[in-house]
Amino acid sequence: MRREAQAIKGKTRPKPSQERMYTLVKRPVITEKSTLNQEHNQVTFEVPLDATKPEIKAAVESLFSVKVTDVNTLRQKGKVKRFRGIRGRRSDSKKAYVSLAEGHSIDVTTGI
Repeated sequence: MRREAQAIKGKTRPKPSQERMYTLVKRPVITEKSTLNQEHNQVTFEVPLDATKPEIKAAVESLFSVKVTDVNTLRQKGKVKRFRGIRGRRSDSKKAYVSLAEGHSIDVTTGI
């Protein structure tokens, strides 16, 4: 069983298609916290719920021509809110904090 786990762990994943890369990076997150993180070479993106860390890394590296050192993700569950007495629910979301190598940067105010 250990050999099977090692074989899967060492296996390289295929690179996502160009179309998938554009759907992986939905939009940059522009908040006070994310702009403070840009000073430390971190950029925050909203990504689909089914996105994986290796896919996000490959997409950011190819779309923005930068070197990514690390990707941290978090899933945020949607809140239950009321609007005019009607109960509703916000949708779940996923964010990716992408750490860039020294000397690399992404200007999130411009488009791709």
